[in-house]
Order: sequence, then C-alpha cells, then structure tokens
Amino acid sequence: MLTRCFRLRHPRIPANKRATSWRIHKQKFGSSTVSSTTHSNIESPSLIALTTELDKLAPRIDVRADQVDVLESPTQFYECLKQKIGKAKKRIYLSTLYIGKTEIEFINALRDALLRNGSSLQVSILTDALRGTREDPETSCASLLASLIAEFPNQVQVHMYHTPNLIGFRKKYIPRRINEGWGLQHMKLYGIDNEVILSGANLSNDYFTNRQDRYHVFSSKRVTEYFLSVHNAVCSASFHLKPGNQKKSHQLVWPSSNSAPNPLIDPSGHTRAITSLLLPLTSPSRSSSFTTTNTTLYPLLSHPPTINTELPVLRTLLSIPLSSYIFTAGYFNPHPLVTSCLITRSSSSTPCPGTILTASPFANGFYNSAGVSGLLPAAYTHLSLRFLQAAQGARISLREWKRGVVGQPDGWTYHAKGLWTTFPPSSTASLQPPGPSATVIGSSNYTTRSYSLDLEVGALVVTSDQGLMHKWRREEEELLRYTTEVNEQDLKVKERRAGWRVKAAMWIVKAVGGAL
Repeated sequence: MLTRCFRLRHPRIPANKRATSWRIHKQKFGSSTVSSTTHSNIESPSLIALTTELDKLAPRIDVRADQVDVLESPTQFYECLKQKIGKAKKRIYLSTLYIGKTEIEFINALRDALLRNGSSLQVSILTDALRGTREDPETSCASLLASLIAEFPNQVQVHMYHTPNLIGFRKKYIPRRINEGWGLQHMKLYGIDNEVILSGANLSNDYFTNRQDRYHVFSSKRVTEYFLSVHNAVCSASFHLKPGNQKKSHQLVWPSSNSAPNPLIDPSGHTRAITSLLLPLTSPSRSSSFTTTNTTLYPLLSHPPTINTELPVLRTLLSIPLSSYIFTAGYFNPHPLVTSCLITRSSSSTPCPGTILTASPFANGFYNSAGVSGLLPAAYTHLSLRFLQAAQGARISLREWKRGVVGQPDGWTYHAKGLWTTFPPSSTASLQPPGPSATVIGSSNYTTRSYSLDLEVGALVVTSDQGLMHKWRREEEELLRYTTEVNEQDLKVKERRAGWRVKAAMWIVKAVGGAL
C-alpha cells in the first residue's frame, strides 16, 4: 500500500475518528457531487492505468475538457476574477492567504455585486489570521474586510484560520514577519456561482500585475461545490472577523457555535476537530458507474499532520511510464519524498527527461527584503544546489525563471507551482501527444513546510482531449520562455554561494519548529 511509505507523528484522535497518517479513508463525500468510475472514456493505456490507481487514492470528479480553461498571466487572472464577480448571482467564496491592504478596486467589485443583487448574493471569505493581521494596528487585510462586513452584515462573512502550531512562547516572541513559518491557511480557491478558479495566487496587486503564477478555471457545478465544502469546513474552525469600534477597526472572535475548539487554547483538540471535518472529503467514492467524459479531476488536500492526499497521488503519477515531465515551485525546497520521486523517475531503467523550473534570486519575492527574510533567496539557491548534487546522473535539468529584477521597473517575481506529465504514445498512435496529459494545480509548494505545517488544496487533472493538452503545452512554453538552465558550477560561484548567516538562519528556523 502506498501510504505505508509515509511516517510522521500525529496527535491522538478518538478511536471512532482515528486516521493513520496519509491514509485515504472510505467515507463517501456524496454521489451527487463526486462520481467515481472503474473505467473511463480515456483511451490511452497509460491514462487508464493511472486513473485506475488514482480512483483508490482520492475523490474523482468527471468533467468535460471544455469546462477547463487555463489563464496565463496575472492580468488575465485579475480581469477574469472581476468579470465573474460582476456577474455573480448567488454566491462568492474566496479562500486565500490574504487580500492586499490596498485592494480597494477589488473590494469595490465585491461591493458592486452585493449592492446589485441584494440579499440573494452571499459572500464568504477565508484568509489566514497571521498574514491577515500582520500590519495591525495600521491598515491591513483585516481592517479592509471589516469595513465590508460593516456595510453588508447580512451578506458578508469573513473567517481567519489560525494555525495551532504558533502558541505560547512562539506566538509571543517570534516576529510577525517570519511567524508565518509555523503554519498558514495557504489554500487558494476562488468560487463564483458555479465556477471556481484554482491557483497559487493570492489577492493583491503584485499577483494581479507582475507576479507569475498558475490559474485554472473550472466551469463545473460539481467541482465548485466540492471545493465550497472544503472552504466551509475550514471556515467553521476559524476565527470570525467582526468590525471594531473607534479605538480598533476590527476584532477576531471565536464563536461557541464553531465546529472546533480555539486553537490558541486547545491546539490538539482543534487539530482533531478539523481532521474530522476534512477527512470525509478525501475519500474515494465507491460508485462504479461509467463515464463518457475525457477529463477527470482528483481533488487534493493537506492538513498536517493528519491528512495528505497529495503525496500519494504525486508518487503514483511519477511512478508510471512517462516521456517527460516538468515540475515547478517558486520556492524550491521539495519534500524528500518528492525529491526522491523526481530523481527516480529520471534515473530508473526507463528514465524520462525531467525539467525543474524555479525562481532566480532576482525573481524571488524576498529579494533585497529587509531583515532575516532577505536571506531567503540565497537559502533557496543553496537548496537548489543540494538537489542538483543529489540528482547527479539523472536526466534532470534545472532552469531558473527571471523576468527583469524584483523592485526595478518591469521586474517580476515567480510564484508558479505544479507538475505536468506527458505520456508516451500508445501502441496505436504514431505521433507524440500534443502536450501533457496530466497536471497538478493548486496552492502547495510541495515542501516539508507544505506537508507539515500549512493547510493546502489543489487538484490533479488528467485528460485525453487534445485541445486541453495544447493548453497545457502552451502554459509550459510560456513559463519556459523566461528561463535559463543552470548547473552546479553556476550555483557555486561566490555571488551565489550561501554564507554562514544563511545556513545558520536555516538551522535556527528548523530547530524551533518552523520550515521554509
């Protein structure tokens, strides 16, 4: 069984709710939302073999390829969001790390939709409590959203998730700028009526202008309602944001009606409760109905330390025959099991070429940042070097993404993450497929931190539709356009070498329970 490879400690859970770490459980989400099949209209032998295994690991939602759209740029993402919000009739739900404190235009788009539709439109927003209040008592994400609640108290609800890992001594003494290294609400879900955007992008100016990410639009009621269930589950175990008074613009309240205890008072109880809320949403449906669609979505969830469906799915995806793969993470520090899978896939008896895309130091969001966070670009260079050293002999190339220099005119940052896999042609096909047949999209950076501290959501999408394959190939090409291959020697030059301060900072963060 795949899950036997993953070992970690987790808090005690009552016997009637207990879960072995990483194990996929058999509660059913609901046949009205998720359909599962033992066979599909996906004809490639590789895809049939893959989906047969995936059906054992995660829920399955069948969609048509024309229900999946791929956006390419921050501007497209922002315009798409505003357009869909402008047409919203019944519901808007937004799960994000934070909303930028200066995003007045975005808040006004929500205001206009609320005014136009009246009580028929409900808005639910979920952010992280630490990141959402970082600038307090100055203008912050929290103060911006509190004003929207004050204006529409019966239509807008805002929830802020607080990690149970940052309490007591850590919460009191770890500076705000770096306390996010102890766990975050990191999901990015942007649902409007019966459509949802999965992305790694947050909702702030740089993500709307010059911070490259990935964005998939799913025009499917089933997909939208599945991720709404995830959103609602986390909201029910989070602080409620309320407008404040003349002295304070807002306050965070823990209602007695919440589905979990306050994480600052009972962190273990909070972990157990949210596990019980999310666990049913990770289970494969036991339906054996057939499908006529050519595209399938497998939702992926990570709630450390008790739930992770993403790692087993990644391991399965990288264990089947491939003709190539591309893996990307803006902050390149893959979990040891991800590293092992990537290297093994490119160095086995039937190796396939692999390409790794990551941010150049000049495209890292922490480039020239003040304080300890300014050491992060060098830390990620050090981690890239360690990966290349581990991958010696494998058919893997590492490419750094750079589009200008952060902080200078026309300088961009890189925040994309995901995996694309291209399968070999079937025995009846003479040509290579026009593009990848599978991709992983979502909020995860695939790091130890993602799988040990952060709340993450994403999806694996597989298809036999050539049009969708073309979209994914174009997405790959647009990202590769700004990359340059680097090798060990490039990363060892004096200007790139990680000094003792960088290595010491990395050790200290790990020693006190944080992660990059």
